[in-house]
Amino acid sequence: MTSVARTDGPPHTSTSFHEMWADLKPIGRNATSGGYRRYAWTAADQDCRAWFRAQAESRGLTYEVDRNGNQWAWQGDPLAGDAVVTGSHLDSVPDGGAFDGPLGVVSSFAALDELRHRGVEFTKPLAITNFGDEEGARFGLACVGSRLAAGQLTVAKAHELRDADGTTLPQAMEAAGYDPTTIGPDPDRLSRIGAFVELHVEQGRALDLTGHPVGIASAIWPHGRWRFDFHGEANHAGTTRLEDRRDPMLTYAETVVAARREAQLAGALATFAKITVEPNGVNAIPSLVRGWLDSRAADQATLDQVIAGIEQAARENATRAGIDLRITQESFTPVVEFEHALRDELAKLLQGGHGDIPVLGTGAGHDAGILSASVPTAMLFVRNPTGISHSPAEYAGEDDCVAGVIALADVLEGLACT
Repeated sequence: MTSVARTDGPPHTSTSFHEMWADLKPIGRNATSGGYRRYAWTAADQDCRAWFRAQAESRGLTYEVDRNGNQWAWQGDPLAGDAVVTGSHLDSVPDGGAFDGPLGVVSSFAALDELRHRGVEFTKPLAITNFGDEEGARFGLACVGSRLAAGQLTVAKAHELRDADGTTLPQAMEAAGYDPTTIGPDPDRLSRIGAFVELHVEQGRALDLTGHPVGIASAIWPHGRWRFDFHGEANHAGTTRLEDRRDPMLTYAETVVAARREAQLAGALATFAKITVEPNGVNAIPSLVRGWLDSRAADQATLDQVIAGIEQAARENATRAGIDLRITQESFTPVVEFEHALRDELAKLLQGGHGDIPVLGTGAGHDAGILSASVPTAMLFVRNPTGISHSPAEYAGEDDCVAGVIALADVLEGLACT
């Protein structure tokens, strides 16, 4: 077993990382849960954006916000082309952990500090970015900022996105001081990018099991979200006989069990984690139960098999119980094989100072995956010893975080300084 070298990193790099981490850490943190609620276009999101801008300007970088609300900080000429870009996102899932997204952004600024300390000469523009609304916690669709930029989310569909209070995406952007009339594909900007490298905390325990602080991504599993609307009949919970009920909650519950069964049989993943109920009264049989399914698998055929099995079970149970069922696919991302040439280049750049770097797949979606259809992309993972993500228990050790910064700096030096 080979471990990555230089895990403690130079003192200046450790200081740069920890100062930024401490500054960002309180923003959007819920005192009760200990988790983060940094939802797109909210006050917490605005504070995160202000933090990003301050980091850019304190380093003399050219700061800009693109037409879709994504933030950019440039070392060198933004219009020169063949730029090397790194970064991630700052928003969170409900009560999420501190590392998912922010680790990549903080590490990007720290890696730039490390390169400047080395005194390297940049031969290509380098940019750090914060993509907006990656988690989809507010509007239900992940990677909105990068999807819009890559043309994978149409303007019309973007205008239809609403949060739980009925606020549309354009309304939320406008309330936060941004112009929503400009959103849409951004091919000119993407054409100026030669490579995008995203660093992210690992969402799983593969690195912990191998003993490596840093890894390289091979691929992202195909994944999507489906909405199941179970329509029944509202009635009194205390007076309606069981045999007279059209209770959609039962059909929903049977579907949750079916999803677990289908995923387990196929070696895939399927999760119902979000639900709304109408009229949502303790003593009322529901008229509507709406549940959201998240499903992922290592390949498309397996995912199709799992979804087909879940849908069949849901429809059969609904028909038997007299429940009307509507199923809507809200988002889907096909398998992403990161460009092999860039992936191999990362491994080569890290080989000398870091030993053998493991290459691993992931079931989690990322902005890098969205951009891969338009730009050569790659990812670095930092070890997560708990394996837990989307939870306050998400964690990466201090030495591993600094090891990630050094690895990212070595990669950026190889790509942008040669």
